[in-house]
Amino acid sequence: MSSPPVSSSAVAYEAWTSLAVPDWLNKGDNAWQMVSATLVGIQSMPGLVILYGSIVKKKWAVNSAFMALYAFAAVVICWVTWAYKMSFGEKLLPFWGKAGPALGQKFLIKQAALPATPHHFSNGALETAEIEPFYPMATMVWFQCVFAAIALVILAGSVLARMNFKAWMMFVPLWLTFSYTIGAFSLWGGGFLFHWGVMDYSGGYVIHLSSGIAGFTAAYWVGPRSKRDRERFPPNNVLLMLAGAGLLWLGWAGFNGGDPYAANTDSSMAVLNTNICAATSLLVWTWLDVIFFKKPSVIGAVQGMITGLVCITPGAVFHTHAVAGLLGGILTGLFAEPRLSTLFLPVTNSKGGVYGGPGGIQILKQIVGALFIIGWNLVATSIICVFINFIVPLRMTEEELLIGDDAVHGEEAYALWGDGENLSLYKDDTTHHVTVSSGATQVV
Repeated sequence: MSSPPVSSSAVAYEAWTSLAVPDWLNKGDNAWQMVSATLVGIQSMPGLVILYGSIVKKKWAVNSAFMALYAFAAVVICWVTWAYKMSFGEKLLPFWGKAGPALGQKFLIKQAALPATPHHFSNGALETAEIEPFYPMATMVWFQCVFAAIALVILAGSVLARMNFKAWMMFVPLWLTFSYTIGAFSLWGGGFLFHWGVMDYSGGYVIHLSSGIAGFTAAYWVGPRSKRDRERFPPNNVLLMLAGAGLLWLGWAGFNGGDPYAANTDSSMAVLNTNICAATSLLVWTWLDVIFFKKPSVIGAVQGMITGLVCITPGAVFHTHAVAGLLGGILTGLFAEPRLSTLFLPVTNSKGGVYGGPGGIQILKQIVGALFIIGWNLVATSIICVFINFIVPLRMTEEELLIGDDAVHGEEAYALWGDGENLSLYKDDTTHHVTVSSGATQVV
């Protein structure tokens, strides 16, 4: 019997799908990686945009949210133009990759690969092969982009309500280029810490420790909030703060679940452990608030939640990210389970100190890795801040610090009167005058 005729449209469709779905592509891995990237992106925007805009005083709501939004957008452009290859491209130095664009079609549709990651024994024999996930480079570029973006958004939390926005516009690309890419290549992209076997599963060092230390350093150079803000700084919308925190929590499934670069058992374990740690930390922080301050605090619960998420990641900012990231990294060196370690580490037979044998060396590796990230960020962030201050002031003017969003952006978060207008009353010697806010727009 002869086979049924095949229509020309069917042939064309088969040819099209064979081009769009090459043999090396795993659709499940690709789908999960893109979903993970989207979840991490949602952590920043709208997650931290909402959280920052609502956890600050009302007069700083617009400025705080906009700092996060600007950082996300700026990082995307810098990342694909030069920073991706500095973090995950060919080796330039033991701690830095070669800069270059990640925009060409030929580059983006080929199979993802991290060219500096093949690891060899001391005799030159191959120990672990190059990392080559089963999806295109476009997926890898975007997944790593949202990680870089959230590092800058986290850092912004240290300088809210006082850093000059124009200085922040300069700071974002400079810190991404001269700090973030160093940590990312050293620990993830095939740099010296990667090949030594320092463990950073999902950014405890690369993102949280670096942004926490850099934020602490930047805050030193920018200076403290105004005296009035230090005395009283209530959140302007606790319910919206909880909404932002909720997006941050659930988005962490992509943060830790996407780092195995595949939809596998490792990613499943990471997602479950992440949520258990976040819930535990939130409950413990709440209990401690009740024990020591006699009242359960919503803000404290959010801090506890984020601390738990950060601490499980290796395995507002300084105490939540830097301290928790450092603690998580060191404890990873103590408790890293041998079989799970082999799923993502280039150095075979790696394990935590509690498992005996050569496991004790892992604690030393984790401490050295942390010291490198801390030292680099202290120096690099300080140089960046001093450089920017020669061009534009790092700190807002006293008038801007007093007035807030209306002085900085000509906008306010909440309209208190009329059709988007802000009612202001002042009294002179003889009469009352009614004036309208000078803001260009007033957002309800």
